[in-house]
Amino acid sequence: MSTARAFGASSATSPLAGLGIPRRDPGPDDVDLEILYCGVCHSDLHMVRDEWKGWPTVYPIVPGHEIVGRVRKVGANVTKVKAGDMAAVGCMVESCRTCGSCKEGLEQYCDTGGTVFTYNSVDPAGTAPVTYGGYSDGIVVNSHFVLSVSPKLDPAAASPLLCAGITLYSPLKHWGAGPGKKVGIVGLGGLGHMGVKFAHAFGAKTVLFTTSPSKIADGKRLGADDVVVSKNADEMAKHTRSFDLIVNTVAASHDLDPFLSLLKRDGTLVLVGAPEHPHPSPSVFQLLFGRRSLAGSGIGGIKETQEMLDFCAEKNIVSDIELIPVQQVNTAYERMLKGDVKYRFVLDMKTL
Repeated sequence: MSTARAFGASSATSPLAGLGIPRRDPGPDDVDLEILYCGVCHSDLHMVRDEWKGWPTVYPIVPGHEIVGRVRKVGANVTKVKAGDMAAVGCMVESCRTCGSCKEGLEQYCDTGGTVFTYNSVDPAGTAPVTYGGYSDGIVVNSHFVLSVSPKLDPAAASPLLCAGITLYSPLKHWGAGPGKKVGIVGLGGLGHMGVKFAHAFGAKTVLFTTSPSKIADGKRLGADDVVVSKNADEMAKHTRSFDLIVNTVAASHDLDPFLSLLKRDGTLVLVGAPEHPHPSPSVFQLLFGRRSLAGSGIGGIKETQEMLDFCAEKNIVSDIELIPVQQVNTAYERMLKGDVKYRFVLDMKTL
């Protein structure tokens, strides 16, 4: 066992600060990764402040699940990466790997409840009470959950792909976004800006919904064919019953009915944002009289995440980021709450 330097919180009200955390010694199936960059996700803020009551936070907490770094060493059984490679770790570090979902490459939906998340999950290795994430100088992870990062990608800008990227890539692929489809993305933040990029890259007619007129130009720069200010009822009405798919990235409670009304018959509204408080229940008639679906989607499996990283390398897609020293993370959290980031903070871990 070794001690890693990290940045974490000791309570729901304390600022994040430096601390030491235990990391296990690499086993024969493990990868020891020097963390170079870690994206800052809205989930990090919720967890640090213990805002998801169904998933209580265990302190101290070290957040971070958008990890890119350089492989320091690998175990004897590891063949997918080698020392010196650029590699990544996303939202999961283990699952049962024997259930139907795991065997299909959908470890995030592990049927036994065996998904081990990168932080604030019970640590199966017993190194610590819970897993500790990527606001750290290093991490040891089973190689199954380690991903390869192409040298074509800027590693700092690639780090948010491990959560923000795959969270949008997966539902867009699953529900068939592509040529001939009209796809809406609700919200232009860390998740939403990746949704616009991916929907455009897949060849779908892409429409961004935002409450901020100031984001119209940026939405079009990122690939939106049209931008709708969702507070404008007349603009919304122009798109009634016209969407095949809408992916809602907003992580705050709000009325879903205006977006359900924009779906075609058999269209789907997919929720990927996780609010602190539940959304108001949508009108059942919005669903009944259009045979519409309201669905959810959570990140992606390891196979699909690697597919996404390879697609991004091919299409030169990365996140729009603001690279900051780790000591600015508390300020970044406050700015994130105000929507004051375009569009993802990334921690430069050499500043730790």
